[in-house]
Amino acid sequence: MAIAPTFPPKTNGSLPRVDGPLKVTGSAKYTSDHNLPGMLYAVPVCATIAKGTITSLDTSRAEAMPGVKAVYHRGNIGKIFRAAPANGFSGIIEERRPPFDDDVVRYYGQYVAAVVAVTYEQAIAAASAVKVNYSIEKHDVREHLEAEEKPKVDSTRGTPDEAFASAPVKVDETYVTPTETHNPIELHSTVANWDGQSFTLYETSQAVVNHRGVMAQMLGVPEENVRVISRFLGSGFGGKLWPWPHCLIAASASRNLNRPVKLVVTRDMMFQNVGHRPQTQQRVRLGATQEGKLVALMHDSLNHTSILEDYSEGCSEATAYSYSTPNLRATSGLVRRNVGTPTSMRGPGAVPGLYALESAMNELAFQLKIDPIELRLKNEPQKDEGLNLPFSSRHFVECLKVGADKFGWSQRNPQVGSMKRDGLTLGWGVAGASWIAERMESEATVELLSNGTARVSTATQDIGTGTYTVLALIVSEKTGIPTERIEVVLGDTSLPPGAISGGSWATASLIPAVNDAVEKAQKALYSVAAGAGAAFANQKEDALEFTKGRVHLKGSAPESGVAFEEVLSKGNLRGVTGQGKSAGTFGDPNRKFSTHSFGAQFAEVTWEPETARLRVSRVVTVIDAGRIINEKPARNQIEGAVVMGVGMALFEETKYEARYGAPINNNLADYMLTTNADAPQIDVTFLDHPDTVLNSLGARGVGEIGLAGVAAAITDAVHHATGIRVRELPVRIEDLLQPARQVTT
Repeated sequence: MAIAPTFPPKTNGSLPRVDGPLKVTGSAKYTSDHNLPGMLYAVPVCATIAKGTITSLDTSRAEAMPGVKAVYHRGNIGKIFRAAPANGFSGIIEERRPPFDDDVVRYYGQYVAAVVAVTYEQAIAAASAVKVNYSIEKHDVREHLEAEEKPKVDSTRGTPDEAFASAPVKVDETYVTPTETHNPIELHSTVANWDGQSFTLYETSQAVVNHRGVMAQMLGVPEENVRVISRFLGSGFGGKLWPWPHCLIAASASRNLNRPVKLVVTRDMMFQNVGHRPQTQQRVRLGATQEGKLVALMHDSLNHTSILEDYSEGCSEATAYSYSTPNLRATSGLVRRNVGTPTSMRGPGAVPGLYALESAMNELAFQLKIDPIELRLKNEPQKDEGLNLPFSSRHFVECLKVGADKFGWSQRNPQVGSMKRDGLTLGWGVAGASWIAERMESEATVELLSNGTARVSTATQDIGTGTYTVLALIVSEKTGIPTERIEVVLGDTSLPPGAISGGSWATASLIPAVNDAVEKAQKALYSVAAGAGAAFANQKEDALEFTKGRVHLKGSAPESGVAFEEVLSKGNLRGVTGQGKSAGTFGDPNRKFSTHSFGAQFAEVTWEPETARLRVSRVVTVIDAGRIINEKPARNQIEGAVVMGVGMALFEETKYEARYGAPINNNLADYMLTTNADAPQIDVTFLDHPDTVLNSLGARGVGEIGLAGVAAAITDAVHHATGIRVRELPVRIEDLLQPARQVTT
């Protein structure tokens, strides 16, 4: 679907989302809203054990029920291939095992069959009638993690063991983050349609181009015979980046029955079958001088993964470059559990990793009796010491200073429990934030049309972050055409291949591609304008320029020129087109800079010991993410991330019960999330320093960095208020009812 803005042009750096009216009026069509003629409904049958083997599967009762068209399982689903190893950002799928590939059950909820029926209700009823018997084995969903093999060294320099051993001041603590489950409002879903030769797949996908490639491989058809469409997403938080088994079940069923098939994952399946942030266990060792200068940093992390897949959370992503130290080592290891395969969740790696690292920095500051901001300033690096490269742009110190001023940090009394307001004990905490800034290969098409409009298209997605609006603004800035006359088309693999909507990379990746496309469209326009009988027939093409939607001579006022639509109409052309490309930066051996975004998080909690009530009351966040293209949705991204950070610190935790290995709190009543009542007052500041190393507009992404550091700032504030140092999330009231002797730890 094309999105044509209906709002006024950008004002003071903020344009309301151009897709907003469609969403608030219910006109936006999400994946499960698609209802095709003759469509059937699929409902998976999930394993009720976490480890074992299927010994028998009786589908006879289900097959005899009204409306049932088929019950698929290993014996009749048809050939589904295994995906080849990923190549960069192509061919990525977290659970590579095809659905129903064997009779082995490796986690609770694993799909063992699927019913397809005329109505959803019939499919649900029939799915419950499928009888499965198992040979049950002892599963393992233990929370405590122990390394099963030699950890991988992610980064190293100097002699960290020796330096730590001789350091006069030491911190050596272990930090734990629990399993967290993505819970976007929109459930994962697929509407698959096989027409006898090609698949059209409506998907909840944050990466339609990758999705097409994986599905083509596993379904055994040429890539050109698969079209993936994802116009709107009700968010994804990373859980919708890659295909999951339900996508293949729906597509295979459609091909087998030669009818469209819709499969919508239920809320409880969201906790089992479509990934999660894995549990992490991280030991951080800091060695420092009495003055607070780091001499050693060691960060050893473990995370759980599934039985078949090697998913690494990458907790040390920010460790090597965050602070200056001559001696450093970061390692990572995997621990296999009978759970579904983990996947990326907002700020993968850096978010849990910085919780541990920033918490350790706060503990070091407390031990040294110096201000935690001062400690960070003492250890500010002059370059990325992990890569031995200069930063393209790093304003972390400014983030700390601006945040401290806005928060009122100078009024902080460092004594535990000393600050009071309205009968409540206040706690103030701080933490740093960072996130990698990269660019993916992308393409885009820009058309300048004779009706006075422009059209920009690319096969990226808008997952609620404002991509539709940003692309309209980029074209408007480059051409001067008002945003209300710019049509944006996304979310369809029939368009030029675009970036994934993950990693905060989409905007940075698309800027060069869209700019390139605009320039090529303008060049084609100049050729028309300088043609025989045209407005600038006696001029060379390079003497022309295009501003405020008009073609004019360089150096002259735009008003002296000709509107571009008049140029096209006079040339009897519907329009001109430019095809643009953007190169990626991942793995560039010749890179000259380290590119990241940075931030500082300040948190205030209130603690009422009489009723054991803890609340995050205020968060100030300062973000250095390059130039901010559209402040309104960017601010919204940070605010939403802060709310998620409150959930990470105080509420979110997926629990696997020991008897069956099931995620026991697999619903939105028992899985605790931050509500409006829990959300603090949030103050967001963007420094807005353009980083033109990454792209010409100097923009980096903001989706992930807003979550980094929030939990560490909150637990630091909790310690300041209560004297209790919580190192295992989420913070529980039970943690805060420990004996008073904990105050001095």
